[in-house]
Amino acid sequence: MRIAIGADNLGYGLKEELKKYIESLGHEVVDCGCPSPEPVDYPDVAKVTVKAIQEDRCERGVLICGTGIGMAMAANKMKGIRAAQCHDVYSAERAAKSNNAHIITFGALIVGPELAKLLVKTWLESFFSGGPSAKKVEKIMNLERV
Repeated sequence: MRIAIGADNLGYGLKEELKKYIESLGHEVVDCGCPSPEPVDYPDVAKVTVKAIQEDRCERGVLICGTGIGMAMAANKMKGIRAAQCHDVYSAERAAKSNNAHIITFGALIVGPELAKLLVKTWLESFFSGGPSAKKVEKIMNLERV
């Protein structure tokens, strides 16, 4: 898979570690910023990362800021996107299997590098199972029309 990854300055170091890790799992990584630890606004990075998914250049994305909250909020404002903030393995798995999340987000000030790797691996190895969740995901997407 092609995985878009983006972070603000608080998540920059973790993003750099995760790029190498995701590549070691056999995936291609598209770095959507930020290019250094210099301050940057997370909505700008979220926009670039989401566009890579919306334009079918990447299948999934990872966004990192201080808490993961801001990135999730920014990504979920963009049409057709389901971003899930994950700080535990079960949430990472369910983000894919139950909610068909395009993007996972987490906070570099909350999640350490080894847990972040486990979250990403779990999410990348999990796939939407449809079933009873399909109706719920459809309802989530219909909220964009409200």
